Amino acid sequence: MYSRIQIQEVDFSVDDVLSELKRASGAVGGICTFTGCVRDLNDDETVTSLFLEHYPGMTEKQLAKILEAASARFSMLGVVVIHRVGLLTPGDNIVLVAVASEHRGEAFEACHFVMDYLKTQATFWKREQRGSGDGQWLSMRASDQVAQAVWEAGHDAKD
Repeated sequence: MYSRIQIQEVDFSVDDVLSELKRASGAVGGICTFTGCVRDLNDDETVTSLFLEHYPGMTEKQLAKILEAASARFSMLGVVVIHRVGLLTPGDNIVLVAVASEHRGEAFEACHFVMDYLKTQATFWKREQRGSGDGQWLSMRASDQVAQAVWEAGHDAKD
């Protein structure tokens, strides 16, 4: 299976990643992607920027473990995870998860799985700057923990 993990400050091209997966993954029947973007509003306050940090080396290892778990669970031909760090503004891309498989169902489920685990298992820290001037470190959402618990219980996200 083809896989690539990239942590970077610069933006990414979804089209380039789609072409990469088609070239590298063989008999692709479907590619599912998820792109996360910086919100302009959180908790009813205007967001002016988001600063993301990570622990180099450790974060990539954690992402690799997530992809290994996804590969054991789903029939994937290829997967790419790109996560940005540094200063971002509303509308900027933060993360891209792209999964290629022979059939759409596996691509959808694997993409969902990878994203749910990325939100709970990868070491990224986010500091949101708000219009009020307050900066706030963001914590994990309860809904992300619930999503991971559903997977761990052996259920798919659609169950």
